[in-house]
Amino acid sequence: MNSKRIKRIVLLVRCIMRVLVHGVANRAPLNISRIIVVPTGKLGDVVCATPVFVAIRKHLPKAHIIVAGNSKMHHPLLSDSGLVDEYLDFEEEKVLERIKSGHADVALITGPSFEPTSLLYLAGIPLVVAARVVGGTSPPETRPYKILKHFIKTFPYRLGAYAPRERLRALESIGIFSDDTTKHLGFSEEAEKKARELISKISGSYKYLIGISAGAGNKEKQWPPKNFAAVANHLIKKYDIHIMVFGGNNDIAESSELMSAIEDKSRVTDSTRISIDDLKARISKLDVFISVNTGPVYIAEAFDVSTVDLIGPVSPWDQPPQGEIHKMVFAPGKPEPLLYVLDTRNHDVKEAQRIAQSTRIKDVISAAEEALQEVDQMRIKRG
Repeated sequence: MNSKRIKRIVLLVRCIMRVLVHGVANRAPLNISRIIVVPTGKLGDVVCATPVFVAIRKHLPKAHIIVAGNSKMHHPLLSDSGLVDEYLDFEEEKVLERIKSGHADVALITGPSFEPTSLLYLAGIPLVVAARVVGGTSPPETRPYKILKHFIKTFPYRLGAYAPRERLRALESIGIFSDDTTKHLGFSEEAEKKARELISKISGSYKYLIGISAGAGNKEKQWPPKNFAAVANHLIKKYDIHIMVFGGNNDIAESSELMSAIEDKSRVTDSTRISIDDLKARISKLDVFISVNTGPVYIAEAFDVSTVDLIGPVSPWDQPPQGEIHKMVFAPGKPEPLLYVLDTRNHDVKEAQRIAQSTRIKDVISAAEEALQEVDQMRIKRG
């Protein structure tokens, strides 16, 4: 038996003991002044949870919002957005004592997740709200989690439905009803200054600034970097554009291959391996962002930057950017999706990779050209 499983068993036993003495955590306080929000998932999922924070700010403007989870990611991503007052990391020592000392009135978990939910319940928070998956099964809904759901308040999270809207249902337990799924982010003045300085150093004129990220957090979604380069080379030859290449520490090989294969090096700026703050600022300056369905595409959405999203094996309905300025590129034949927000495990990995790699260069080029047309139309509207 591994240590993680032992930890889950211990937490579940403690929760059962607590419910026998103190009862369930499903009572909404009359006055809410402090709220803990746990945005489950990776970077893109957290961006897509920002509508929850916005709704809280709108309806409870004086509430103190604490974001709990992975502070190493949450803090740089959500800083300067005006949405968060405090951060709490579940990996810090004596985390249960820290949660208790926060005296939160309500805790909201945006998806099914046993450990955060159990800790918040054990901390004695009066109302703990977490997801109840409907319309199918989800790996995060483990047996311990299913037991724990009886000790808290749950909200229906429809499998395969638009995830940003589903997460807003967590707020209904405290009387907040919203269907505004607009994403919100911000960045520091320093990052703004650095982005402007970088762009000012681009030699030569250009009409469009296009960002490309050749990497993928989940390598099952990976599209060959040489294909991204083919798209870039076509756009450089046909349109007056400059390319900004993005990629993290885990995408070094893909980013290098992409930049090496772009023929006109004067039309390329390296923006790889930068901070999240700088990433946000630079993406906000783009006209179009092109990538597979991975975290930065949601940053682009948050700043109203037109996106070209290579869907691959991902469900097009449950989270990818929606709207006229956002273009989805499907693999030939629009194969059935294999990856969902609430289920990234139960599928054929090789088939997912095949679908991702089968996306045609000409289809990505066509979507990028449509996105540039949208940019022109937006410029006309702005005058």
